[in-house]
Amino acid sequence: MYEYNHRYYKKKRRHPFRRFFLIASCLAAVGAGSVSAVFFSKKYLIPPEGQKDVSIVIDQDESGSVPFPANGADSPQPEVVISDSPVGKLLAQAGDLASGYDYDAAIALLQSDSQYALDPAVQAAVAGYEATKATLVEAKISDITHVFFHSIVMDNSKAFDGDSDSKGYNQVMTTASEFEKILQIMYDKGYVLVRLHDMAYEVADENGNMVMKPGSILLPEGKTPFVMSQDDVCYYPYMNDDGFATRIIVGEDGKPTCEMKVDDDTTLVGSYDLVPLLEDFIQTHPGFSYKGARAVIALTGYEGIFGYRTAEKYAGSPTYEQERQEAARVAQCLRDNGWELASHSWGHLNLGTVEIERFYADTDNWKAQVESLIGPTDIILYPFGADINDWRPYTAENERFVYLYQAGFRYFCNVDSNTHWVQFGENYIRQGRRNLDGYRMWKDIVAESEGKERKLADLFRAEDVFDPDRPTPVPEME
Repeated sequence: MYEYNHRYYKKKRRHPFRRFFLIASCLAAVGAGSVSAVFFSKKYLIPPEGQKDVSIVIDQDESGSVPFPANGADSPQPEVVISDSPVGKLLAQAGDLASGYDYDAAIALLQSDSQYALDPAVQAAVAGYEATKATLVEAKISDITHVFFHSIVMDNSKAFDGDSDSKGYNQVMTTASEFEKILQIMYDKGYVLVRLHDMAYEVADENGNMVMKPGSILLPEGKTPFVMSQDDVCYYPYMNDDGFATRIIVGEDGKPTCEMKVDDDTTLVGSYDLVPLLEDFIQTHPGFSYKGARAVIALTGYEGIFGYRTAEKYAGSPTYEQERQEAARVAQCLRDNGWELASHSWGHLNLGTVEIERFYADTDNWKAQVESLIGPTDIILYPFGADINDWRPYTAENERFVYLYQAGFRYFCNVDSNTHWVQFGENYIRQGRRNLDGYRMWKDIVAESEGKERKLADLFRAEDVFDPDRPTPVPEME
């Protein structure tokens, strides 16, 4: 059983990139002769006279030298203490940006205030960021993989208790321990989370027509970008008392977090699903997120969103308007914190096969009932992974594509077990997603015995992640 209080505390945020660049800045200043004294016996770098508002403490290794990490590493770093001063705060803010690979923003911030732009430490930091920028490698957009999850199982004993829902949970859900192991292994292998909107963006061409252009994702050599999404972030009523979170709320710190009801009907607040668990991980591993990127959150609408009963059928409830307002507040909080929001259709329908009139009605319901709360949405993650076309590009002859395009969608994601599948159309981008759930991991574990290839080997070894609490064998998907 996953302990309820496993992450019911806030971790101290550490910024290894900030430490590295601040140390590098001071050493650069030393080399330039702008620092009047360096006392390694006391582990201090002393700024120039008149610039004593930044105090940096460096831990030496056994040889007496100062350790430096490889570029882009999030390994243990020298401790840096920044005084509470204007220059210190400025350098710290720039370090936060650089820790997420946003060197342009870090440089712009340091150069934005003429009062401090000529400060030797600031200039040295700018030079360090410029030097690092020159070493970055542009990612190949067509090679970016996309992984996805459903709700995270927080209490294995409830999810896998043998009732009628246990089989489905075993197949399509991921446990908290599995999710955290996946994050750590992918991080250790150099994966970096990017947004769908980092992969491509819409722009007007020379004739004024809106077209999709590939984005430019620049990362240190050895880093691999990927996209993450979560389906059905609706907290369906049937999942109550089965070991899952019950809704997303805005925490006291302004970050999205979750509520979870326990046996005595007590409601706890903490990291009980993908959103706060991923947020926790990025807070302690800022190099896992590219320029503040988070995952894509996919919503249906007929049962409500984020655990709030917002569908029209609940309009008679005395709390209906209040829940709609709170769901809108959660949506804005997610957007403000780097999360992308997506449609998973209104009624969780197979949009490729449902009769066309119902397809139209479902799309209209999405816009009226969900988009009206969460704001404009240009991403659709197909329910069941079922696309509206085969592998061939969308065209104007595909009436379902045309209707979705007119509804504002530009990013279309199905489910595909290949390592990566990306298709650029003139006015859209299409990407395959990979399910990291019980079924997929079990199939990887038994792949060799069945004479098949593993599907997840580029990400992790399923044996290293698979939760021993899962009933095995995991049954075939129906």
